[in-house]
Amino acid sequence: MTSNVAVIAGAGSGLSASIARLLAREGFQIVLAARDIEKLDALQAQTGAQAVATDVSDATSVERLFDVADKAGPLSLVVFNAGGRARGPLAELDPEAVRQALLVGAYGGFLVGQQAARRLIAQGAGSIFFTGATASVKGFAGSAGFAMPKFGLRGLAQSMARELAPKNVHVAHFIIDGAIASATSGQESEPQDRRLSPDAIAEAYLAIHRQHRSAWTWEMELRPWVENF
Repeated sequence: MTSNVAVIAGAGSGLSASIARLLAREGFQIVLAARDIEKLDALQAQTGAQAVATDVSDATSVERLFDVADKAGPLSLVVFNAGGRARGPLAELDPEAVRQALLVGAYGGFLVGQQAARRLIAQGAGSIFFTGATASVKGFAGSAGFAMPKFGLRGLAQSMARELAPKNVHVAHFIIDGAIASATSGQESEPQDRRLSPDAIAEAYLAIHRQHRSAWTWEMELRPWVENF
């Protein structure tokens, strides 16, 4: 029997890797999308995933990604985990860096979401998830180049959730409010668990994917217990 397919756009060694490993253990066929797929060699070996070189800000590139996913089996879950940001004071921001951040972080979400929606509407089921951040709902000083794409991505997700829920397509946005732990961050000092575990976040994504449609979540906030909000 062909396994359900999960597409993870913006794949890397952090949260995306945790999601891929969990879904692979649960029997999904994984398709990973990233600009540089050489960095995904170890993750492919762990999960049996396919990797597709993809520029999420380019419509043709995103179409190719989903053409590959179509050949892998029936689409079940799409996770948009790509992001762009331009750091610095507003008066000093490089306009081109801001444009690229918007193209990747917001327009890229639209392109991936559109391709996913076309397929899931046609088959009448499935989930589309978008990874947000604190900047999705709070525009901090010096963070305009990050808040703009994240606010845009949240607006996209909310609009899609309202439009697609009646078509039995579950759209959800995740606000990751805090730093995510990584293998390179070293041993945590006290207090423990001050960073979000990427494996714990992945479990939350899978739980939302498996929700009964009588009790769907459109947005979930995840933060460590030490985070103020």
